[in-house]
Amino acid sequence: QVQLVESGGGLVQPGGSLKLSCAASGFALNTYAWGWFRQAPGKEREAVSCINGRDGSTYYVPGVKGRFTISRDNARNTVYLQMNSLEREDTAVYSCAADPDLWACTKRTIKRTYNSWGQGTQVTVSS
Repeated sequence: QVQLVESGGGLVQPGGSLKLSCAASGFALNTYAWGWFRQAPGKEREAVSCINGRDGSTYYVPGVKGRFTISRDNARNTVYLQMNSLEREDTAVYSCAADPDLWACTKRTIKRTYNSWGQGTQVTVSS
């Protein structure tokens, strides 16, 4: 059974950092594309970042580039999202996703819909 479980969300002050984890079971990290998405209250879900499991290519949307870093640990079967310099506008439910189509993540783009999703973890940036 395939499963994605996120953790690491919480309340943080503006300018602070959080590291999200996505533990994958039933997947082999190097055969999937991995994405992080977020949905703020009253807004549509949006892509944040992705990593190609085969070649390690990464993509970031402009609003988080330079502040967020996506990474993977094949031994732990876990994908991470390190978030620094957090802003109030980063407040959202963050979800990780996996897709067997490796074109779902390239250096230039991220596919907007992925095949499998986690339940999400809340990130709140507030003073």
